[in-house]
Amino acid sequence: MNRTFVYLISEAEHNLRIEQYLRRRGYSRQNLTGLKKLPDSIQVNGDHCILKKILSAGDKLVVRIRETECSEKIPAVNIPFQIIYEDEDILVVNKPAGLPMHPSMKNYRYSLANALVWYYQQQNESFIFRCANRLDRDTSGLTVVAKHMVSANILSGMGYRHEIEREYLAIVRGRIIPASGTIDAPLSRREGSIIERKVDFEKGERAVTHYQVVEEKNGHSLVSLRLETGRTHQIRIHLKYLGFPLIGDYLYNPDMEWISRQALHSYRLRFDHPITRERMDFTAPLPEDMQGRFCWSTEL
Repeated sequence: MNRTFVYLISEAEHNLRIEQYLRRRGYSRQNLTGLKKLPDSIQVNGDHCILKKILSAGDKLVVRIRETECSEKIPAVNIPFQIIYEDEDILVVNKPAGLPMHPSMKNYRYSLANALVWYYQQQNESFIFRCANRLDRDTSGLTVVAKHMVSANILSGMGYRHEIEREYLAIVRGRIIPASGTIDAPLSRREGSIIERKVDFEKGERAVTHYQVVEEKNGHSLVSLRLETGRTHQIRIHLKYLGFPLIGDYLYNPDMEWISRQALHSYRLRFDHPITRERMDFTAPLPEDMQGRFCWSTEL
């Protein structure tokens, strides 16, 4: 994946070293190390420069990223998926339920990573799969993917600082009382399992979920959830802890009367673009299996 950035140095940035300037732009030390290995990756006013060069006001700094490697051991496979947004730096995808994010030992050729490698292979582009917000296999909805090493690093930092706002929609059986609130319950791995999690007030890591009932119908509730933290299975465990587990959740609540997978959808993502700093806001409507039999009438 190729990307070129052009920066005009201001008076306030006069006398900064290139490496200092780029660090302020969100480049990581790993990014700078990678740039050192790329030929002619850094130019000032048309001349190739090292990262320790001092910049002057009015300088034109050009950074060229040329990534020629692809994700190792991820074969390209033509798998349907929906692109919500794409530019030179990021890709926002509406992932279908049942599609894992990554290949695994027992599922080597069916994942979003396989699909994206194929998508960019058709454009003769190299691609390394770097996802900023991972979804469980059976969770549908929005996920953002970085297209090069710099946007990947910045998105990673934003995720760590909880600067990517995530809103999910879920279906549970019954009426939640109170209709809104916050679940603040730490999570840890369940003993004897590499997959399951549990609420653990002694050894768990802090996990916070804010919820709001959107609509009630047919003995079920459609619930909006905003994550303050991003622990594995956080929503699934927190709703179970509240007493209203997701329907269709084979692991924590195998209630398959209305749906055959966990009724959880990544509905909205809000974040500042990692490069342009523009505010981004994306939504993806409920998929048919969460909407069809309930016919939720509320405008989301």
